[in-house]
Amino acid sequence: MFVSASGLAKSYDTGVVTPVLRGAALELDRSRIGVILGPSGSGKSTLMNIIGGVDRADEGVVEVDGERITDLDDDGLVEYRRESVGFVFQFYNLVPNLTAGENIEVVSNISKQPLAIDEVLAAVGLTEKKNRFPRELSGGEQQRVAIARAIVKNPKLLLCDEPTGALDIATSRDVLAQLQRVNTQFGTTILMITHNVAVAEMAHAVFRMRDGEVEHATQNAEPVPAERISW
Repeated sequence: MFVSASGLAKSYDTGVVTPVLRGAALELDRSRIGVILGPSGSGKSTLMNIIGGVDRADEGVVEVDGERITDLDDDGLVEYRRESVGFVFQFYNLVPNLTAGENIEVVSNISKQPLAIDEVLAAVGLTEKKNRFPRELSGGEQQRVAIARAIVKNPKLLLCDEPTGALDIATSRDVLAQLQRVNTQFGTTILMITHNVAVAEMAHAVFRMRDGEVEHATQNAEPVPAERISW
């Protein structure tokens, strides 16, 4: 398995100890799209943050492409996040006084083996918007810039946290279609968390979480094109 997580436990102590993950586990093959579903408080974001090297588990093991992430020290996690993982969030976090191309270039310049900026812009359908500032782009276009910025460093793994949460249905379909295109064109392994059950139709693997555990894991033999998803 390209991504393998097993026995993950995590609690937060704010005066009262609150368990968030209770032995969570998942496996995802290389170059596949995985979707994590679950209600608020089910542990989705915590699980993703641990896989992404942003947070540490109290117990359990995460391996990505044969590297045991849970054994890395702080410097090792910084290197892992910088070189191996791309992040896309609900809010775009673009630098407002940089153009779309420049927002992507910032990440390209600090990456060891970046993809060509024009190539990733073309992959998300924004070649003609390269010199536009974020304020000149729609919400969906800004999210596509955020996707391009995340993939320009050629990450092994792309993690998406509610990437369509702030978008309308039509724009959401468009952004999800861009993620499918990235998966197909670059072979990028994608793991996405969402509340939207319909999004599971586009995934190769679906993980349903509740109370800090992955209760069900299923495979889709024929993922649906994002343009055909309805909710």
